[in-house]
Amino acid sequence: MRSWKSETRTGRGSPGPTDAAVAAASPPDFWQDFLRADDPVLTAPSYQAGYPARLADGRRLLLPIRVLPGDGTRAVASLILNQASFRVMDAIADVLTAQVAQLGTDVVIGVPTLGLPLAEGVARRLGHPRMVALSTSRKFWYDDGLSEPLSSITSPQQSKRVYLDPRSLALLDGHRILLVDDVVSTGSSLSAVLRLLVKAGRPPTAIGVAMTQTQAWRAILGRIGDRWPTVVRSAMHTPLLVPHQDGGWRPEAVTLSGPRTPSSTRGA
Repeated sequence: MRSWKSETRTGRGSPGPTDAAVAAASPPDFWQDFLRADDPVLTAPSYQAGYPARLADGRRLLLPIRVLPGDGTRAVASLILNQASFRVMDAIADVLTAQVAQLGTDVVIGVPTLGLPLAEGVARRLGHPRMVALSTSRKFWYDDGLSEPLSSITSPQQSKRVYLDPRSLALLDGHRILLVDDVVSTGSSLSAVLRLLVKAGRPPTAIGVAMTQTQAWRAILGRIGDRWPTVVRSAMHTPLLVPHQDGGWRPEAVTLSGPRTPSSTRGA
């Protein structure tokens, strides 16, 4: 049984849902198990605290709704993999592996930090003997030429770089690479990783993520190369959410010009 916590806050500008509509459910509700087919959230006119994300195999996972900075009239569904149960993590790895299994990749690169456990799970399921982990911590033997500045909207005050260990280059030579991360939203973090791998002469063949969040990332990745948005595979997708008249949230209607770009995202 879910318990909902009610608080009150109203966004600036157009009236948006109060925190009662986006309140946090008790921790066991999110990321721990899949919804039953008869769960009321699946037929509700709007979503209050959680969004039922649909995995590619049809199962639904309740994700917390996070209001984006600004006027309080946009929100996203959040996924933090290291807070998920092993059952959910295994299911996401299974589904993502099924999405990428026919692509013929033979080495997996994991993006820190939350992409690393998923990358390991996918690599094991593909039968690989290892994975290659990128890092945001500079070891003394690293080469700054094998790094890129990494932006994180959820940690704007932190200056980070993503590094490829020079000793990992030989593990990538001549291989078809699958790049694995947790969530792609604005695409800024993933773009930094792509720039790094292209610069290193080891561009990935495909990209796998647990969740694509909104559609904003397509344009950002497309600036690096037209092919990048087309090679992304995901276990699930969540849309940009906008206020519903009953105080909850519903997916934004996508027009011909596409959805608006969210101003926050990753691990929200």
